[in-house]
Order: sequence, then structure tokens, then C-alpha cells
Amino acid sequence: MQASEVKQLIESSLADAQVEVEGEGCNFQLNVISDSLAALSPVKRQQQIYALLNDQIQSGAIHAVTMKFFTRQAWASRA
Repeated sequence: MQASEVKQLIESSLADAQVEVEGEGCNFQLNVISDSLAALSPVKRQQQIYALLNDQIQSGAIHAVTMKFFTRQAWASRA
């Protein structure tokens, strides 16, 4: 699976999300920028992303995913 495919899958399912994806093959690191996810607990945030990727994880197309979550403001001020 390509990083661009992971990005497209998440962004098309979460309307306000912007996703920066690093990695290739079956291991990916995600930076998820979304104000709507900011209101959720860390576990609920991860559950939302895993729910979107579940089919690819079960098929073996994705083996490992690490995630970091940011509000739009936090992402813009991280530099």
C-alpha cells in the first residue's frame, strides 16, 4: 500500500482531517490534523483511524501504524 492511498482513505472519510503520511510498504507514521478529533480522548482518536484502516490491516496491506494527533492551530505552530 502506498502512503498516498492511506492519506486518501483517511481524508475522504474524515471531512475536516488533513493527514501527513510517512512510510512505505506496510509500515506508516501518521500525523492527523483535525479539530473534530481534538475533542475525543486519545483512545477514541486512535479507534476512529483504526476503524478506517481495519480492512487493510486484516489483509496484511498495513502491518504497523503509529499516529500523532494535532489541532490545526497546534500543527501550524509546531515549527
